[in-house]
Amino acid sequence: MNLGQKVLFELKKEISQTEYERYISKLVYDAKGSRSNLVYFSAPNLYIAKWIKTKYAEKLAHLFELQNEIKPEIEILVGKQKKTAASKVQRQSTEKNTSKSTYLNPSLTFDSFIVGDSNQFAYTTSKSVAEKPGQLYNPLFIYGGVGLGKTHLLQAIGNYHIELGKTVIYTTLEQFMNSFTSHLRSQTMDRFRDKFRECDLLLIDDIQFISRKEGTQDEFFHTFNELYNMDKQIVMTSDRPPNKIAGLVDRLRSRFEMGLMADIQPPGLETKIAIIQKKCELDNVQLDHEIINYIASHMGDNIREIEGTIIRLNAMSSMLNQDITLDFAQNAIKDQLKEKKENVTIDDIVKIVSRELNIKPSDIKSKKRTKSVVHSRRTAIYLARNLTPNSMPQIAMYFGMKDHTAISHAMKKIHEIIDNDENFKVLLDELSNKIHTDIQSTEN
Repeated sequence: MNLGQKVLFELKKEISQTEYERYISKLVYDAKGSRSNLVYFSAPNLYIAKWIKTKYAEKLAHLFELQNEIKPEIEILVGKQKKTAASKVQRQSTEKNTSKSTYLNPSLTFDSFIVGDSNQFAYTTSKSVAEKPGQLYNPLFIYGGVGLGKTHLLQAIGNYHIELGKTVIYTTLEQFMNSFTSHLRSQTMDRFRDKFRECDLLLIDDIQFISRKEGTQDEFFHTFNELYNMDKQIVMTSDRPPNKIAGLVDRLRSRFEMGLMADIQPPGLETKIAIIQKKCELDNVQLDHEIINYIASHMGDNIREIEGTIIRLNAMSSMLNQDITLDFAQNAIKDQLKEKKENVTIDDIVKIVSRELNIKPSDIKSKKRTKSVVHSRRTAIYLARNLTPNSMPQIAMYFGMKDHTAISHAMKKIHEIIDNDENFKVLLDELSNKIHTDIQSTEN
């Protein structure tokens, strides 16, 4: 496996299988033409080339940097397109980056982080740690689901200290483990220890992967102790709290828990809308309020995935020379939503609707005709039709109705309410968001 293939393999771990198969798998690495500071891939067409360049060039460069400590320029060519960027990059210095940080993304700052009820505590404690490292909350352990902002906060702390001229080490646990193994084999452990024990801040992403890695756990234990005893700040992220990491030795678990643990919950609808608006502002993408609400309420709570959707919409709009309308957006992300629909059941919908509208699930499925029950039943039917792959006859059977015409009538009534009641439309968006959030929380 060559370097480019290794990088694509690492990227595959971080994105959806559908996205990888549809786009990334089409890339071909040019091993002969690429150099340490300039990497060439070829793509089958201009659309895929531009989409990957827009969404993943920075990430690909970051992954190459993790492999050989040099961050290259990423060029994605189509067919026999000339390598016009080569002369520009050749003129650039190829000396090893002498920054006092490792692999930090300068755009991930506290200012660019959108704060909401779901992440307020993690944000506040992260900022406190940045302002008083080694004094408050050492170590800081941030945990939560995929794509909720843990890495953003981790790197925001690092970027804050880069501005102060501090030495920051940011690494994933996998990179820490690979570096440890490599130095162990080459009998250069002194160099490894010097690197990780002579920094001002150590930032470790995805610490949960230390599970059952006895050698790595032992080395990290000593690294942790060395830094902690010198009042150096340690910050870690994980998809779960320490007591849920299987195969974690007690002495490490106790150290992870002796500082402060801050969890990040899935964002509410308002926070997601604010995140999308901020992302559009940063990337100069024009989306109206209706499209933003649609994405926020239908795309689940993985912020990384939502950001990818915005980039994709912008790339498609540019390539096809079309404005981004609601119909355009719905068509562009229909495959992603289809995958999500397959994970939602009508039972899930009835559970959320009954909880949020204070109606018993059995009443929603009953023949009762009180105003509140009918309203709740129609709401559940509307959501089942839009969030699941079930046909109208299947939905009718679930709710004990005569046939699909009853579902059609219920849908018509709901659409009339939506047209005349903006608050009800907002409620539907909030219910959609809660359903996707509950499903993802269950899967995690």
